[in-house]
Amino acid sequence: MHPEAKYWVALSRHKKIGARTFLKLHKRFRSLKLVWQATQRELAEAHLDLGQIEAVKEVTRKVNPDEELEKLKKYKIDILIYPDKEYPKILKEIPDPPGILYLKGKILPEDEISLAVVGSRKYSAYGKRATEQIVYALAKNHLTIISGLALGIDAIAHEAALEAHGRTIAVLGCGLDQIYPSSNIRLADKILASRGAIISEFPLGMPALRYNFPIRNRIIAGLSLGTLVIEATEISGSLLTATAAIEYNREVFAVPGEIFAENSVGTNKLIKMGAKTVTTYQDILEELKMEEKTKAINARQVLPANKEEESLLKLLKEPLLADQIVVKSGYETSIVNSLLVQMEMKGIIRNLGGTRYIINGKLK
Repeated sequence: MHPEAKYWVALSRHKKIGARTFLKLHKRFRSLKLVWQATQRELAEAHLDLGQIEAVKEVTRKVNPDEELEKLKKYKIDILIYPDKEYPKILKEIPDPPGILYLKGKILPEDEISLAVVGSRKYSAYGKRATEQIVYALAKNHLTIISGLALGIDAIAHEAALEAHGRTIAVLGCGLDQIYPSSNIRLADKILASRGAIISEFPLGMPALRYNFPIRNRIIAGLSLGTLVIEATEISGSLLTATAAIEYNREVFAVPGEIFAENSVGTNKLIKMGAKTVTTYQDILEELKMEEKTKAINARQVLPANKEEESLLKLLKEPLLADQIVVKSGYETSIVNSLLVQMEMKGIIRNLGGTRYIINGKLK
């Protein structure tokens, strides 16, 4: 975990401290630890308004960062903050990336090749069948499926990805100490059991408020190369996700529907506006140029030179101190130190500071 993480967690507890405020503070102070000693003038230099300054001062007066971190451990929740090397690069491309992501499970390098799938809660048999067939095939072709764990098309998309033994990520509009809707708790468990992930920008205790979902939707769009909409009315949260994708210069896809069906008004309108019409999963694979992107991901895969390097790389899927590597590998300290130096020089591992190392890529 990033040494600065606890300060980001503490600040995220205040409803007036959102993504843009985090980025302003990060740009001005670099280390958010310094915010705890910052004067009002220094906070103003970060271009915070009076309300935001008061929010920050309230946190620094009342919130204990160490206690907030302990609460996360109780729920087995990890975090990624904006400066983290593991923070999704694609999400940093949007204008207002979340300063902090609460996380259950893991975001992996292969999740760079991902598609958001959203749609109506009140789906038809046609929408269900389209979602199951298209998403199953996309997951089989190694696209990570990202959705919002909502009732309807979202849940069907997650289920289809799991059925294909693919990866899927759910983005929530509430804190990770709860699952909304509660009827999808079992689905959330299945996602985690399959090595998927559940993430949220919202702190513990945040309920699923209506105005949280447009905020959540930008993350769904921001994590994805494109957004596929399957059934949507003319006024729909799914269209907000598609709009965000357009603003981020990502692809937008839509499954056409019956002209007399209310659930087709939104998707048919998107197609009129220029969204790519999807009648088969291949339409998406071709548009996203999947073959080229897969090659780029595979090029970053790590190849060990010998069995000793292979042993260490298997251990370094998680950050470890050199002393821990010695104990876990069974090799002598001198051998481990020599291997670590050579592997770092080759760029297949990286030093996180001190003697703490992690694999730099994906073990093939």
